[in-house]
Amino acid sequence: MRVLITGGSGFVGSHLADRLLANGNNVLVIDNFSTGRRDNLKAHSKLEIIEETIANSSAMEQIFTKFKPDVVVHAAASYKDPDNWVEDCFTNVLGTVNVLVAAKKSNCKRIVYFQTALCYGLNPKEQPVSLNHHIDSRGSSYAISKTAAEHYIELSGLDFVSFRLANAYGPRNISGPLPTFYHRLTSGKSCFVMDTRRDFVFIDDLIDCVQKAVSGEGKGYYHISSGSDYSIKELFDATLNALSMKLDNEVEVRPRHPDDAFTILLNPSRTNNDFSWNVKTPLIDGVKAAIDYYKLFGIEQTFTHLRAADVETA
Repeated sequence: MRVLITGGSGFVGSHLADRLLANGNNVLVIDNFSTGRRDNLKAHSKLEIIEETIANSSAMEQIFTKFKPDVVVHAAASYKDPDNWVEDCFTNVLGTVNVLVAAKKSNCKRIVYFQTALCYGLNPKEQPVSLNHHIDSRGSSYAISKTAAEHYIELSGLDFVSFRLANAYGPRNISGPLPTFYHRLTSGKSCFVMDTRRDFVFIDDLIDCVQKAVSGEGKGYYHISSGSDYSIKELFDATLNALSMKLDNEVEVRPRHPDDAFTILLNPSRTNNDFSWNVKTPLIDGVKAAIDYYKLFGIEQTFTHLRAADVETA
């Protein structure tokens, strides 16, 4: 197949590119390298990388017309500054519209999209959250813009799969609590954790599912979720274990903020059934793989869609 990946040098996009290339597919990556890393992708005879923003409509039309993708995997997203609403709109909304218009003109067969679980709001009304839960993305510019993009994807009439994601983690991940814990612990800085729980999915397991969608399986909306959750302290302890570190005192566990959900747990039953898929990687193994990557490649900076006051509590 000919697969075009927007944001293909980022965490999810680069892992998918590796998998598709290993299976003999032709891959074109578009990335502006705002948060993606150039060392995430190695040179390959069937890989082309174009540095460009998806907000550039004429560039998208030219790239799509020339490459003629069978499938587009839309992983590009603005999220590194929660107060940069303009960039969120340009990339997440206008960029998605540009991708859709270009995909239709080039006769692309399918689009695969990644949506945030924050589309259900900061305090979902059920646990685990079902696909029938009402949409309430008002909690952040990131969630608002990602949800608007998802609506445009449905409106486009293209065959699509939209994956609403739990917390993905693993090598190359530079957002969320795990890289933050690693960065602070290895810099001799203090840490604390919030009394919350989250659903974590290892990147290899996630890619197993996404690859099925790229191959034509599924249709519509799905959750990629383990179906269970972990406390943030469990994630922190797994990080200590991977670093072979022991603290003099137990890490401080702080009570959650009033508007912070105790847990965000997605129901993956439709995904389990339609894709014959389940999470296979234990948290302790996945964290070790991520830490091994951080040790080898380092972390220059971490990103989050949360406001600065909440960065360490992701």
